[in-house]
Amino acid sequence: MRMRRMGEMPVGRLILTMSWPAMIAMLIQAFYNIVDSFFVSMISEQALAAVTYVFPIQMLLISIAIGTGVGINSLISRRLGAKLYEEADMAANHGYRLSFFNWMFFALIGIFLTSPFMNLMSDTPFIVESGSSYMRIITIGSLFCIVQMTSEKILQATGNMIVPMICGIIGGVSNIILDPLFIFGIGPFPELGVAGAGVATIGGQFLSMCVGQIVLFKGKHAVKVRLWGWKFQGRIVRDIYAVGAPAILMQSIASIMQFGMNIILGTLTETAVAVMGVYGRLQSFIFMPVFGLNQGVLPIMGFNYGARNRKRLMETYKKGLMIACIIMAIGLVAFQLFPRELMAVFNSQNSQEMYDIGIPALRYISLCFLPAAFGIMSSSIFQATAHGFLSLWGSLLRQLVGILPLAWILAAVGGVDLVWFSFPLAELIGTVYFAAALKHLYRTEIRRLDILEENAF
Repeated sequence: MRMRRMGEMPVGRLILTMSWPAMIAMLIQAFYNIVDSFFVSMISEQALAAVTYVFPIQMLLISIAIGTGVGINSLISRRLGAKLYEEADMAANHGYRLSFFNWMFFALIGIFLTSPFMNLMSDTPFIVESGSSYMRIITIGSLFCIVQMTSEKILQATGNMIVPMICGIIGGVSNIILDPLFIFGIGPFPELGVAGAGVATIGGQFLSMCVGQIVLFKGKHAVKVRLWGWKFQGRIVRDIYAVGAPAILMQSIASIMQFGMNIILGTLTETAVAVMGVYGRLQSFIFMPVFGLNQGVLPIMGFNYGARNRKRLMETYKKGLMIACIIMAIGLVAFQLFPRELMAVFNSQNSQEMYDIGIPALRYISLCFLPAAFGIMSSSIFQATAHGFLSLWGSLLRQLVGILPLAWILAAVGGVDLVWFSFPLAELIGTVYFAAALKHLYRTEIRRLDILEENAF
């Protein structure tokens, strides 16, 4: 029944049905990211800068987990659409086992590279020490996050969006509760400072993972995951990473961009690094629902692409884009009208420098929101049709060819006041690329789907 609706339910209602659980889960995640930074900012401005320096590593971790999950999701939904059910099961099996290999990579980073990384980023002793503790906890404890994200993508590919939402809420609420307990040492809990934020994050992820595994292995789904009794097949791993690798690289580019921006801003003032961290948390409250929308439309587009239904594929894309633009427009208005109020949430020390740098930063960077909606939804249709590298090139163009060189030039010309314009300028470059790539994909492949379906009979 759940899979039949992917090809029959009215598209607008199907998008809302599939997307709202993921959007709520993403909003909860964005909220606990904000709460996490709020409590850290109560320690000091340097504490917030320390967490911001570690943020690229967290982004890299999430990029590999999500990118692999996108590849799994795309492959499962395409196989289900083509009614290749055993192939869908094997895609889920391979993806689940791959999550453990991904975790081992980050555990090694946490054990051996934490201190060298923080010493590279800053020479302030408090920032190096607190950032190292936070990073070590996040990376070594990343098993829970990576396994849970993989499980969510498997369930979403079958049309089950409720369980991932519940898991996200459990993880987010747990993190919010644990944050002040471990950061400030309330009651019997130890006072861990910045490291306490890492412990709270890992604790919430552990609880979320436990619920997800119970449902994944005990519930009834369109695919069945088995840990043992099968052998790795290179063909399936290649199929997963044909879409997953570009998604990983695309997300990793964002990590590299953040790493580069931290270096550029750090040469100006570490307050600008803290402001960048504030922006990252605030913009997640706008972008996360769009990413949740993306999770809802991706299996719909993948299913209908596998079923060669061009009309439903394109209708899903167009309506998804419309919803994304509405969300981004709301965010743009909020950032333009209330930048001081937004900055105040993270400025518990009432630093005037934070306001002087942060208020124009929020206004200038948010100009990229609307074109970003087009880029995100175009990336979705590229991934759903197994053309993940088209998304990769767009992300590379925007963030490495666009944002970083522009930020370096603008910082040299006008300092911290101009550097923020690199974001909207780079997004305009990306918009031109995504429009051209989408037009090419439609002409060469999507337009032919109905013809291929007719010839099949």
